[in-house]
Amino acid sequence: MAALTWLAVPLTAGLGASVWAWYVSRPHPTDVWTDVRDHERLRVAYGRIAPGRG
Repeated sequence: MAALTWLAVPLTAGLGASVWAWYVSRPHPTDVWTDVRDHERLRVAYGRIAPGRG
């Protein structure tokens, strides 16, 4: 039984690596303007928390 448990470790790692490689290789939609708006919103929010910094 212990041998089967040790075989599960590389099998799980291989499955996880396969899922990760599939996810990374997919084309992800990029929306630059949404990123810019989010950055501006965070900048304003952090400016309210610590005025005069940055």
